[in-house]
Amino acid sequence: MNRKWSVVAVAGLLAMAGCSSDLPADTGATGTTGASKAAGAKSEFFDQAEYERQLKFRSTTAEGPADKPWEQMLSPKLIDTAKFAKPGGNYHLCFSNAAVNNPWRQVGFTTMKEEVKLHPEITKFTVLDAEGKDDKQISDIQSFASQGCSALVVSPNTTATLTPAIEAACKTNVPVIVFDRGVNTSCPVTFIHPIGGFAFGADGAEFLKEKVKSGGKVLALRILPGVDVLEQRWAAANEIFSGSDLKIVGVEFTDGDAAKTKSIVNDYIQREGQIDGVWMDAGATAVAAVEAFQDAGVPIPAFVGEDQQDFLRTWAVEKMTAVAPTYPTYQWRTPVIATLKILNGQQVPQEWVLPQPKITEDKLKNFVQQEMPPLHYAMCGCDFMPGYPAPWK
Repeated sequence: MNRKWSVVAVAGLLAMAGCSSDLPADTGATGTTGASKAAGAKSEFFDQAEYERQLKFRSTTAEGPADKPWEQMLSPKLIDTAKFAKPGGNYHLCFSNAAVNNPWRQVGFTTMKEEVKLHPEITKFTVLDAEGKDDKQISDIQSFASQGCSALVVSPNTTATLTPAIEAACKTNVPVIVFDRGVNTSCPVTFIHPIGGFAFGADGAEFLKEKVKSGGKVLALRILPGVDVLEQRWAAANEIFSGSDLKIVGVEFTDGDAAKTKSIVNDYIQREGQIDGVWMDAGATAVAAVEAFQDAGVPIPAFVGEDQQDFLRTWAVEKMTAVAPTYPTYQWRTPVIATLKILNGQQVPQEWVLPQPKITEDKLKNFVQQEMPPLHYAMCGCDFMPGYPAPWK
């Protein structure tokens, strides 16, 4: 199947150094878009077919072990990998990582390292960190060609710029596995990713549509403009909000900064008098947004956050009305598992789509982990790995 892969992991984009998109100039005192662009016209990033595909995936029964979502597959189309078979072990796994420049990537990379330890047939694990730089990652990938890699795993820093380097790597006899962020080529043996941005954005918007009263005021908080996966999250939310009677009072960019987030939310509380719901395209600053309502002495409205511990704990303590869509860090386990399947000549999906669960009120207690750092991501799939929780602290 010929397809172009351009899924980009949200957490890797929280750090601006990892984003190659040109950012538009600020249009307001707080660097925000304002309510004039709140909702209505479809985003240029809205793709009806892909939107429908991702929303359908949410209710698709996954294939694979029920207790191991990182090994599950949604509607997989398996391909033969016999030409890459190298039975017997003694594998050298090489990994070109975009960066470890934010908590999401740090949690994920720790999980990957612990997964490698579970497989004694991997006798060498070489990692090169691109530090959020395209040119360094291109050089890193090229250098692996002379290092005797049994397989090459890549988490691309950006999509278009890294595509030629991936295509060059695919021309060797070494299987290439791409995960997390995508590239504009179908040459890797498999591309591993959760469902995607449309599903994430829809999960939050549908929740607010259900929980916020008719005519209620919703504030949308975003991180950066022009980034595919984040734009897809807002495009999905905008589609749902446009078909509701909710009033979107503003769509504001926070740059992922806690102080700026609090300032924006406080401005809207003062301006609107009441906010009934907050939608976010990623939850890193969700607690800062909650604190703005607490500081103002007003009720915390219905909230869309994410699965980092500080938000989950605040949700539980404050008994909030909330939901946490996720971009699960357990996906960092899957490339290691896929690599071993490929090196043993076993079939894998050409596009390996992982489940992308959301945390709801009835499941919240299962994910609050008081002993873990505030920015530890609960959906790591690491809870029962040997040595847990020490490596993640």
